[in-house]
Amino acid sequence: MSQTANFQRSTWSSRWAFILVTIGSAVGLGNIWKFPYMAGSQGGSAFVLVYLVCVLLIGLPLLMAEIMIGRRGRGNPVSAMLKVAEEGGRCSGWGLVGWVGIVGALLILSFYSVVAGWIVDYLFKALSGLRLENAEAAANRFKALLADPLQMMLCHTLFLALTVGVVARGVIAGIEVANRIMMPGLFLILALLTVWGGIAGDMPAAWDFMFAFKPEAITPAVILAAVGHAFFSLSLGMGAIMAYGSYLDRQSSIAGTSLWVALAGTLVGVLAGLAIFSLTFAYGLEPAAGPGLILQALPLAFSHMPGGQWFGVFFFLLVLFAAWTSAISLLEPFVAWLTERMRLRRPVAAWGTGLAVWWLGIGVCLSFNRWSGHTLFGLNLFELLDFMTSRIMMPLSGLAIAIFVGWIMTRAQVLDEMQLSGLPFKAWYLVLRYLAPLGILLVFAHALGWLAWLGWLA
Repeated sequence: MSQTANFQRSTWSSRWAFILVTIGSAVGLGNIWKFPYMAGSQGGSAFVLVYLVCVLLIGLPLLMAEIMIGRRGRGNPVSAMLKVAEEGGRCSGWGLVGWVGIVGALLILSFYSVVAGWIVDYLFKALSGLRLENAEAAANRFKALLADPLQMMLCHTLFLALTVGVVARGVIAGIEVANRIMMPGLFLILALLTVWGGIAGDMPAAWDFMFAFKPEAITPAVILAAVGHAFFSLSLGMGAIMAYGSYLDRQSSIAGTSLWVALAGTLVGVLAGLAIFSLTFAYGLEPAAGPGLILQALPLAFSHMPGGQWFGVFFFLLVLFAAWTSAISLLEPFVAWLTERMRLRRPVAAWGTGLAVWWLGIGVCLSFNRWSGHTLFGLNLFELLDFMTSRIMMPLSGLAIAIFVGWIMTRAQVLDEMQLSGLPFKAWYLVLRYLAPLGILLVFAHALGWLAWLGWLA
């Protein structure tokens, strides 16, 4: 245990425990759900290639920076930013960056829990033998779920209760134990599904689609999409990584642990893509079908393939594990703030925060049906929360972190915490100061449509 401001803080039981929980934060719906359909809609192998480069040049340096702030500040994102800033004689206003991350994480959790509830619903349906005869039946099945507010609320409630229950148990007994169980299980299921896809699907076609080099498909739009996904798929800009980093001991290498997290997150996305696309091509489905590939096209394939029911059960269990571990990391930053700053008992902080998130999630459920006519700027509540967080709050938070570590923290602070020297440190520092902010700014401008307005993108 370590002591900060008379508050007893936990530390992860080992470096590998930290790696597992951080992988759990990074590996979410973005890796298993979004990566395959983005690859399918952005040119397949072209997107995958650029994405891998972006993870190395932008995602990994930012991941290291967030962990470093958390470990040096030894507190929730707000207090960690404040402590590191004040230690270097900088403005205390940098604590606002922590607040942007924490609030953004809670807003994301409110609709993330609803989407994860869809997975819960499909998992139960797969267990009961869901069978879809054609594409129209698959589409109608999903439309029926969106039109049923009570079913969506029930699944949203169940998923959020599972998430809060883990966080309420504490850092070691709750978060670490849950990830020690779920993350090995996730990789085991993913490996099983990939092998199964190779047997029942068209793995050569999936491999060619994802890895055959097609330079003509690399366009400015594909590059920006890859940069954006590299940023979001590592759970950056939400305070989660910073909060987890605050429980990391001084002996662990930030660079080494960050590399493991980036590699694991990328591996999950690649294996999920191979498993999904092997079935996509074998059953004549559209690889660029978007989110419907997961909740419409694949359930249709499961209905017609040998052993499809159990493939579906394992697949939706895999996605549920990924969503669950990420949701835990979204809730933890604010719960940490409440326990450290307000001195609330962890169960009270977790369930109280969960209740507030639950209420907002109820509004998200209704935005697909009874409240669908109520919009702001043409966006329903689900779309509005997604726009605010993914296109504004997360990029701004990530940009601020890159600037803070690269330009505001003293070089002595950074050197002391990173424990790097020579060329590796210079390369990381250079990328963090120049390339990462530029990449985030371009993603931010592209997400808001400014690049198209300026005529920079076709």
